[in-house]
Amino acid sequence: MNGTLQTLLGYSFRVFFLLGSLCGFCVILLWSLALLGYGPLVGHPNLVYWHAHEMIFGFVFAIVAGFILTAVANWTGRTRVHGAELGILAAAWIMGRVALAYTGHWPLVVIAAADMLFPCLLTLVLGREVLTAGNWRNVPLVGVVALLAALNLMFHLAASIAPGLDRAALLLAVHVLLVLVTIMAGRIIPAFTGNWLKSNGAPGGAMPRVVPLLDVAAILMTIVTGLGLTFAPMEPASGIAALLAAVVHLARLSQWSGLRTVGEPLLFVLHIAYLWFPLGYALVALSIFGSYLPSAALHALTIGVITGMILAMMTRVSLGHTGRPLHAARITVVVYVLWMLAVLARLSGPLLGDWYILTVETAASIWMIAFLLFAWVYWPMLAKPRID
Repeated sequence: MNGTLQTLLGYSFRVFFLLGSLCGFCVILLWSLALLGYGPLVGHPNLVYWHAHEMIFGFVFAIVAGFILTAVANWTGRTRVHGAELGILAAAWIMGRVALAYTGHWPLVVIAAADMLFPCLLTLVLGREVLTAGNWRNVPLVGVVALLAALNLMFHLAASIAPGLDRAALLLAVHVLLVLVTIMAGRIIPAFTGNWLKSNGAPGGAMPRVVPLLDVAAILMTIVTGLGLTFAPMEPASGIAALLAAVVHLARLSQWSGLRTVGEPLLFVLHIAYLWFPLGYALVALSIFGSYLPSAALHALTIGVITGMILAMMTRVSLGHTGRPLHAARITVVVYVLWMLAVLARLSGPLLGDWYILTVETAASIWMIAFLLFAWVYWPMLAKPRID
């Protein structure tokens, strides 16, 4: 095993952050080209579902694996997942991406089997680490990963035995990811904010507050809203749930002293990403009670919340675990700004009428630049040993 590969397989965040960021770039590139009539995906039987599936189970799932498998070693005190075992997980993820690219060319059962290997292995490995250590607090996270694996299976089964379930599987997967972000954000944003404020001499009254009732309410309303938007997307009850979710998430965020972190973009971006929870759910409610486009509202949550948290955590974990100061360099701030521009471009479409397609293409282009820039800047950090 050469030195670079050995380093990449030394920690899960190294290999999966790199693979995930490249996947985020490639999926949008191939999808954009196919929409214009170019590239290997022209003629794909369902380009929209391929795009959605690969963004969820390719791009996002890779980052989730990189983060959780890195963190679980700290949670449990066990030796990190690394080396050959991590290599097998990465290979399984790559196998799934290749298989999905050949939808319509390979038998459905082959594609499903290849794509299910990674979610199943990840669930088993994470479950082993958590349960062996008796780390009961994180058993629900194992359940979330297992649920995502089940939804991936549901997506593939829909193609052959239950048409229509594929859409439900994709929507539920998005909302499961939003629940996961809700849980993890409640742990890390107040903690990181409090530590930074203390190190900068902030008074005790400036510290973020964790309100258990708001934590529970945020998780509950994210679940309820997700179910409503999946199975009754245009019903008034779903719109009311979305409004309540927006209020609860905004109330929760207001307790975390976010405005005091403006001086450190690496931390402030976490608060900005979380702000897209109330903004996104408000737009979802508007799409039900008003005239806003539902698909654009959903992208406020997927690009705003999920992608924002991904970029915030990838940059922070990559710096911290490679021995570098937890400070966002200017080029990292540029990546954050590009992410924000991509969100705003995507959400402006319903407001611009005939310019809608152009806004989608603009958002896709900015997205690709952001993730290509991340990969270019952070590749050397991820592929080389800690600087200390």
